[in-house]
Amino acid sequence: MPDHGNVLEDLPPPGGEESFDTLFERAGTRIERIVSHAHASPPGFWYDQAQAEWVMVVRGEAELAFADGERREMRAGDWITIAPHRRHRVESTGEGTVWLAVHVD
Repeated sequence: MPDHGNVLEDLPPPGGEESFDTLFERAGTRIERIVSHAHASPPGFWYDQAQAEWVMVVRGEAELAFADGERREMRAGDWITIAPHRRHRVESTGEGTVWLAVHVD
């Protein structure tokens, strides 16, 4: 794992699956870059994570949906904290959306 970089460089090209790159990992904490090219969670799929997650859209836009009915439109600079086991999904992303996600025990 490198000790420096730029989250907007060396982006994967459109097509295929979302890209997840771990930028930093220590006991109980993981920071990852996610690159989405018009991706969405599969129908009926919900994330249900044991860790808290702080997520920010660095570039592009996205819409998150939560099992409790909340929907959150996000654009560059927007961030949200998602509590452990709060079921959520990615409804949509723009082409070339870059996220930072911090997972914490």
